Amino acid sequence: MEKKTFTKKDIAKHIRKNSSSKMRIYECEKYMDEIFSTMLELLMDESAERIRIEIRNFGVFEVKNSKAKPQARNPKTNEVIYVPARKKIHFKAGKTLKEFLSAPREEND
Repeated sequence: MEKKTFTKKDIAKHIRKNSSSKMRIYECEKYMDEIFSTMLELLMDESAERIRIEIRNFGVFEVKNSKAKPQARNPKTNEVIYVPARKKIHFKAGKTLKEFLSAPREEND
């Protein structure tokens, strides 16, 4: 089965099609850019220990600290290496999305 990829322009077209205001595609993209750049700015805030953006019925984006791994192993060389602590992004699906993803599906052969 082929993976379907949506670009920002595809999403803007979809918003325009479903919107009652009939904005132009470039206007939709402009708003999307603002939303995503604001989310990036918030998620990359160095002053906060943990950052969480909750979007109801969609999900939660959260920046968490990972622990250092003093005994990690390079699979190519089998060399033991140290991996320092870092930050990582975590996404937890909201109720609507989680229900959709957990519903049983039919297998097509």
